Amino acid sequence: MVPTALALKAICLADGEFQIATRYWTGGIRIEIGASVTGVTIADGVTVAKIPERGENVITLFGPDTAWDKIRQAIPPRFHNDVFIATARGGISWAGDSKIWWQYYAAVQRLVELLRSEPEVAVDNLPASKKHGEIDAPVGRYVHLNLCGTDYRIYYEEAGTGIPLLLQHTAGSHGTQWRHLFEDKELTETFRLIAYDLPFHGKSIPPVSERWWEQNYRLESGFLRSIPVELSGALGLERPVFMGCSVGGLLALDLAHKHPTVFDAVISLEGALRIGGSYEALKELWHPEVSNETKGRMMEGLTAPSSPEPYRKEIVHTYSSGWPPVFLGDLWYYLMEYDLRDLAKEIDTKEVGVHIFSGEYDYSGTIEKGREAHAAIAGSTFTEMQSIGHFPMSENPEKFLAYLKPILKKISQSR
Repeated sequence: MVPTALALKAICLADGEFQIATRYWTGGIRIEIGASVTGVTIADGVTVAKIPERGENVITLFGPDTAWDKIRQAIPPRFHNDVFIATARGGISWAGDSKIWWQYYAAVQRLVELLRSEPEVAVDNLPASKKHGEIDAPVGRYVHLNLCGTDYRIYYEEAGTGIPLLLQHTAGSHGTQWRHLFEDKELTETFRLIAYDLPFHGKSIPPVSERWWEQNYRLESGFLRSIPVELSGALGLERPVFMGCSVGGLLALDLAHKHPTVFDAVISLEGALRIGGSYEALKELWHPEVSNETKGRMMEGLTAPSSPEPYRKEIVHTYSSGWPPVFLGDLWYYLMEYDLRDLAKEIDTKEVGVHIFSGEYDYSGTIEKGREAHAAIAGSTFTEMQSIGHFPMSENPEKFLAYLKPILKKISQSR
């Protein structure tokens, strides 16, 4: 059943997330499900029981019943759990002003979630609350690295002893993404986990010797590759293992190709030979009238809907709190520069182990792209992670560790 505008208004007013997402908006959301139409009007942030007409300040989502049936499932199949990808690959379309779309993307996505049969998915795999005064495992420090002639003060956290394991975060985020792995004693008994923040990310503040505020930030391949290589040398790591996700997942394969003697093995989470796409299509993510909230909500759309909600919202938080230009700037490497399609066959897995993991719900570094990379790199391994999206270590660490530990055991035994 498609709810009436009056019923939808009641649902929206009872939802704090939707109310926050529509603040200051005068417009509306119109939903066309086959021949049925519903929606709400928004008047200066207040939800009104009136279906808006298509027009200025109104975002319209439309498509056939067959597509909406998938989108409205309690746990939608991949490519149907988020409106951004659903309008590209899920069989629906949207109409309206592009700036309004980006400004109120969080509200549009939340309304779609409220149309589902079970908007919230119950989970029981969250850890128990820790005791008052209990201290987590990682210890943070700063190290100075000379990168391309500039002094960068790089923040890193570490825990454990044994085989060094460098951990690279995703585009626009920081090393907090790896916090769950630090608390796994089985891991830290064998591996020395080291998670670092890229320059301009997290606690790795910009260098004082450059007028960075006058330049457009752009993450370029040579600079990015130099960071784990130089960090490894500065910390005196002997043939560390490298594990990265998203941008870090591409970097893992890049390092296996260009720096095979530095690393014993690389683990590529959500990796590919090439991501590609339109850099210009995302430029409004840095528009002065589009907040960081949009980036965070988009990243939640890359997670699996069955992953624990608090962890999915934590991803929203970390992305929303980053320096505004950094996400789009990181995508320069991710979308534009990185391309191993003609080079992957040169990677020698006898020299550096290569392990590729792909999450079912990742619509960017898809499982198809992961399999393609695996096929191109002789001797690599491939793991398809069910009910996991783009951020396995953050969104569902318990499930991710079940996939990861057999590979880590294989790496440790080979040492």
